[in-house]
Amino acid sequence: MTGQLPPHFAAWLALREPADAAARAVDLVDVVRRRLAGAGPLVVHDLGAGTGSMGRWLAPLLPGPQHWILHDRDADLLARAAAGMPAAAGDGAPVTVGTRAGDLTRLTAADLSDASLLTASALLDMLTAQEIERLVAACAAAGRPALLALSVTGRVRLTPADPWDGRIAAAFNDHQRRTVDGRALLGPDAVPACAAAFARHGVDVLVRPSPWRLGPQQAELVGEWFTGWLDAACEQRPELTGPTRAYARRRRAEIAAGRLDVRVDHLDLLAGGG
Repeated sequence: MTGQLPPHFAAWLALREPADAAARAVDLVDVVRRRLAGAGPLVVHDLGAGTGSMGRWLAPLLPGPQHWILHDRDADLLARAAAGMPAAAGDGAPVTVGTRAGDLTRLTAADLSDASLLTASALLDMLTAQEIERLVAACAAAGRPALLALSVTGRVRLTPADPWDGRIAAAFNDHQRRTVDGRALLGPDAVPACAAAFARHGVDVLVRPSPWRLGPQQAELVGEWFTGWLDAACEQRPELTGPTRAYARRRRAEIAAGRLDVRVDHLDLLAGGG
């Protein structure tokens, strides 16, 4: 994975963090705790850590001393993530943090050899089939459970419905599957591809829904999400730009009035948790 992140990316990650925390499948954490019982001090590798939201959510839910190693290609995001990690687990045990900047799709089993657990959030749908194959191979060879959360499925529901919703969703999903710098992104196809890759390595997989459920209480997030959703759809299909202007005005008025609810479906995947 190469290239620079847009300047507003950190702000977007911060805005979505509460919705991510509310959406993640907590029952998979129960499976992880059972899998790690008696493992001693935990070493958790968080892949594509961003600003550290996965660690802030998960570290308090895991018992005992923990050392988190945060991976990302953006050093500024890593610094922010490390500074924001909790100092203690839910039982008061210490949590320490290290960072590694680099291309996580090039990680090997040797890079993850000390791991007790591998994690990622909102990552898989930004990868290609080849990148997922390499990442799964490294995780499978490391022989540790991997909790990979919040991958988009392509299913979105806006309430009240509008005739334009389906066309915008289809164009957005095509945008998620676009080719960028020669990389054909998987977008909504990422979780099935990842599950199949783990299966080829003989690793069991559990998959759970983790939808965003957004309403008037998340109006700022809904507004930012809607703008990004529509902009991506129109970038993919420029012919939609003019015809959707009235649609955009209607939807933004509904958001401002607290009359729009949005469900954005995601999936959480736990590999090797059995």
